[in-house]
Amino acid sequence: MDRVDHMPPSDDVVDHLPAVDDVAERADAYAAAPLLNCLLREVAEPLPATGERRTYRLPGTGRLLRVRGARRPAAPEVHAAGAWRRIGHTELVKLVAEELRRHTGLSSDDLPTEMIDSRDAVAALLAARARTTAPDDPYLRSEQSLITGHPHHPAPKARGGGPVAAWLPYAPEAHARFPLVLLGVREDEVAEEGDTCALDALGAAPPGYRLLPAHPWQLGLVGPDLAPAFADGRLVHLGTTPFPAWPTAAVRTLYEPRRDLYLKFSLDVRITNDIRRLWRHDLRRLRRTDTAASHALAASAGPAAWLSDRGYRTAAFAFEELAVLVRDGLRGHLLPGATPLLAAGLVEGFEGNPLAAAPDPAAWWEAYLRQVVPPALTAFAGHGVVLEAHLQNTLIAVDASGTPVQALFRDAEGVKLLPDVSRAAGWERLVYCLVVNHLTEIAAALAEHHPGLDPWPAARRALAAHDLPEIPALLASPTLPGKTNLLLRWTGADGAAARYLPLPNPLANG
Repeated sequence: MDRVDHMPPSDDVVDHLPAVDDVAERADAYAAAPLLNCLLREVAEPLPATGERRTYRLPGTGRLLRVRGARRPAAPEVHAAGAWRRIGHTELVKLVAEELRRHTGLSSDDLPTEMIDSRDAVAALLAARARTTAPDDPYLRSEQSLITGHPHHPAPKARGGGPVAAWLPYAPEAHARFPLVLLGVREDEVAEEGDTCALDALGAAPPGYRLLPAHPWQLGLVGPDLAPAFADGRLVHLGTTPFPAWPTAAVRTLYEPRRDLYLKFSLDVRITNDIRRLWRHDLRRLRRTDTAASHALAASAGPAAWLSDRGYRTAAFAFEELAVLVRDGLRGHLLPGATPLLAAGLVEGFEGNPLAAAPDPAAWWEAYLRQVVPPALTAFAGHGVVLEAHLQNTLIAVDASGTPVQALFRDAEGVKLLPDVSRAAGWERLVYCLVVNHLTEIAAALAEHHPGLDPWPAARRALAAHDLPEIPALLASPTLPGKTNLLLRWTGADGAAARYLPLPNPLANG
């Protein structure tokens, strides 16, 4: 059994978990950390520090809350009747819900349910990981490492509230791999754009049909709606692939290593802020955004690469439900001898994580910054391309010593282009994705593994090296934009409607 299966989210949590390997207690700890991060960032008011715990006032209810740890808060306690009392995840959800009702004047039945669903999903994943083995391949291991998931989301592991048996066979965190379902779509009903020839190599379609792979979870969700198409011959079942595909951290994006092929599917399930469907409007603009990102990264002075979303294929009568997107594999872009790793996996931790093992963490961090920062900034400055350069959309390739030597970016769906958005809005989004979501998390994990390291002077130098008019203000500003995922979900806002609040800017202290 992979020893990472029993690694809690951080050392902050490790110190306060029970000695007995109790899945329920561990699930509480994993689920509480990101929920507390949201509450403390978006709502709570910090009070003067006392001892090893941080104390906060919740302004809506007036209650006092204290936690241990910083990057991944743990062991929450509330003050009542003159004493501090430890609360579990269920009580924490009730506390958060009451605070948000008072704080916003609004009620939500959905979000508390999602919070509990996320915690229960973590418990199911922990139990499943105890019965499985992580992939041998370090890249796949990094993609399937995210038990905590988004560190600032109130329900990062919610799976739509469905029964565990419906989604667990397809969960990357459970080290899943599975064959794809193969469908045939009658040729006159095919809708596609771009380069989709890789799909035709997955199997054989009968005359008059085109091959369309389907995610088995998605097919189970929308299957009843497709019964008429199967009945009249617009769709036919063609079995399954003789080989498995591996779900990546994005859940609905799968990787097939032998063919070096990524396939991204619709999934009618809410994961974090959005229903993860391939929406028609996003597919229709795919070629434009992908081409712009490809040109921007190709023009980069360093080895950075863009994993192109080449094209999509679907059935005209189930355009979004059966859509599949074809993405570049790794081999045509990766430096010789380099090993790609998911940036979010470096933060979460997995067997062989080079961030934790770096013999010279300062040099490792400077190498990391050299690979990630220049391509993202030059894409914006020179091409008007706003990469969604957050932790799950960035791969970091390392050499044999574990040193970062290349960054690979992905996901045209999240790319924004100027002037579709204003320069100010594009810059704010880039700063959030690249600095707040990405560099801040890597820096904190590195400092936690290597006490005494101050990562921010090097980050400041890396940003200051670029001649963008926005850089001086970024380095002088006392705040950075932080996305409000808790309030966004509580108020039922569209997942794409990012709202930001000011966070302390560690770059301003260098």
